[in-house]
Amino acid sequence: MQKLNKEKSLLEKSVNEWTGFNSRIEDVKVLLEMAVEAHDEGTFKEVKTEVTQIKTVGEELELKRVLSGELDANSAYLSINSGAGGTESCDWAEMLFRMYTRYAEMHGYRCEVLDMTEGEGAGIKSCTLLITGEYAYGYLKAESGVHRLVRISPFDSNARRHTSFASVFVWAEVDDDINIEIKPDEIVVETYRSSGAGGQHVNKTDSAVRMRHLPSGIVVASQTQRSQIQNRDKAMKMLKAALYEKEVEKRNLEKDAMNSQKKANEWGSQIRSYVMHPYQMVKDHRTAFQTNQVNTVMDGKLDDFIMAYLKAQLTGTLGQNAGGDDLE
Repeated sequence: MQKLNKEKSLLEKSVNEWTGFNSRIEDVKVLLEMAVEAHDEGTFKEVKTEVTQIKTVGEELELKRVLSGELDANSAYLSINSGAGGTESCDWAEMLFRMYTRYAEMHGYRCEVLDMTEGEGAGIKSCTLLITGEYAYGYLKAESGVHRLVRISPFDSNARRHTSFASVFVWAEVDDDINIEIKPDEIVVETYRSSGAGGQHVNKTDSAVRMRHLPSGIVVASQTQRSQIQNRDKAMKMLKAALYEKEVEKRNLEKDAMNSQKKANEWGSQIRSYVMHPYQMVKDHRTAFQTNQVNTVMDGKLDDFIMAYLKAQLTGTLGQNAGGDDLE
C-alpha cells in the first residue's frame, strides 16, 4: 500500500504539473489577443515575460521524460572515495561531501551519513550518504564518475599546483521486498568500532558492520546505527540495492548498444574537472557544459550540470560534443 500511495502521489504531481502548464499556455493566448486588440505595449511586454517563463517550465517537463526509469523516482545512495594522493585527495573527497550535502539541502532532500572513514591528515578517505527525496536518484545518477580537482595545494609549503581525483558512485535505494538472492556463503561480514560521533555505546562497542559480496566484489558499510543488528540490516539493504543497480545496468547494456560507449568509472576517465588555478572553471567532459563560478558549484549549485546531462541523454548526444580537456 505504501508503494502504491507513493506511485499515486508522483502521478498526481505529474498530472497537476502538466495541467498547470497547459492552463498557463491558454491564459497567455488570451492575454496576447487582448494586447493585439488594444495595441497595448505594456500587456505585450507582460506576454513576452510569461512566454519566457512558460518555455522554461516546458523544458523542465520535457527533461522529466528522461526520469521515467524504474528507479528514477527513488532516493539515492551516494559514495565518495578519494584517489591516490594522500591528504590532498582526502581533502578533495571532503569538499565533494560538502558539495553534495549542500545540494541535498537546496532541494529539500534529507541527507544521512551511513559510513565515513577519515583521512590521516585531513579530509576523508571515503563516505556513503543516503539522500532521501523524490527523484534524488534520477538527478544524482548524473554525478557517477571520477571528479578531478586542479588547485594550488594548501598542504604544499612551496605553493605548487596539484591535481587530485575522487570517484563518486550513485545507486538507487530499492524497496525492502525486492527479490535479490544473497547466499550466506557469498558474503563476508566484519564488525569494527565506529569512528564518528554517536555516544558511548556506539564508540565503545564493535557495532559497525562492513559487508563484502564475494561474487561481485561490492563492499558496503554502516556505522551510524546504535546496534550491530541495526547496522547489519542497513548494510544488507545497501548491498541489495547495489546488486539490483548492477543487474539493471547489465540489462540496459544488453538492451542498448549505445551504452557500451560509456566510460568506466576509473582514474583517467574523469567526467568533470574543477579548476581553481591558473583560472576558475568547472567543466563537464560529457556535455561540454562549463562555468567559471567555481565557488557557487562547490556550494551545491549543480542543477545546470545535471540538466545538461539529462538533455544530452534525452537527445542521445551524451559524450558526442564534449570536446577535449583544456588543462594538461
